[in-house]
Amino acid sequence: MSFAWPIAFLLLPLPLLIRLLPPAAARGGLRVPAHIFTGITAQKGAGRGTLLAGLVWTAMVIALAGPQVSRTSDVLPASGRDIVLVIDLSGSMQKEDFQLDGQPISRLEAVKRTASRFVAARRGDRIGLVIFGDRAYFAQPLTFDVDAVARAIDEAQIGISGRATAISDGLGLAMKRLAASEAPTRVVVLLSDGVDTSGNVLANDAARLADEHGIRIHTIALGPEDLENQPQSRDAVDTKTLREVAELSGGTAFRVRGLEDLEAMAASLDKLEPNPTERPPMRYWHSLWVWPGALALMIMALIGWRRG
Repeated sequence: MSFAWPIAFLLLPLPLLIRLLPPAAARGGLRVPAHIFTGITAQKGAGRGTLLAGLVWTAMVIALAGPQVSRTSDVLPASGRDIVLVIDLSGSMQKEDFQLDGQPISRLEAVKRTASRFVAARRGDRIGLVIFGDRAYFAQPLTFDVDAVARAIDEAQIGISGRATAISDGLGLAMKRLAASEAPTRVVVLLSDGVDTSGNVLANDAARLADEHGIRIHTIALGPEDLENQPQSRDAVDTKTLREVAELSGGTAFRVRGLEDLEAMAASLDKLEPNPTERPPMRYWHSLWVWPGALALMIMALIGWRRG
């Protein structure tokens, strides 16, 4: 325990100093009728009344000094960051070319495992989720309820938004919501395993618009094959476009070929956009002045009762 105003303890000897002053008559001051103090000094002995008066004064000085204790809050303050995840749900995301414990899993399942954990740890951020195939839509609006976003990621299914890859439409929808946000930091995390085949505008143009609005885009190119090296592959990812989108908006491009890469990407993303849960807990002072204050009132009430 500590005191906000310890200098107040200098007032403790004040009543004794006043008693050392010359009598009121000698100072030419106003004389107070003796019966005023009858309840304190006359009834049942002056000693007890003086003791009660001393306790009242001591309790009041302690309350004035502001006793307080340090506490830790479990509540995370808002970080001031809005993040929208934009996840590709095109048909190629069902391809099983990731490994988990020696067993093949689909790209979407790998993304779900990593993205849901990433989101669940972002308490203090506002998180939203956009999914896209032929078209894009918000599966979860911006919210501090990161558990709800994690559930929306787990429940995402291929085919509910079509099986094409409208990357620019997904970007555009996320940017439209973030452009209206007043958060000081606004971020899009775009994950795709293909080529923009169904968008109405070029992804690069969307990235330039994001930069104008102060929105940073991090891109994740998912899958073992690159369009630059294997242009004839149906499942190759357009790493060049995704890299340019990140660079044009001031973000970072990640290349993910397996589950280990995906988990390393999530860790790197936490460093780029610091995780609110990694901040030290918020400390505050809990004031205790009310207790000595209440004690002083109780003793004064006792003095009043004794006088009656």
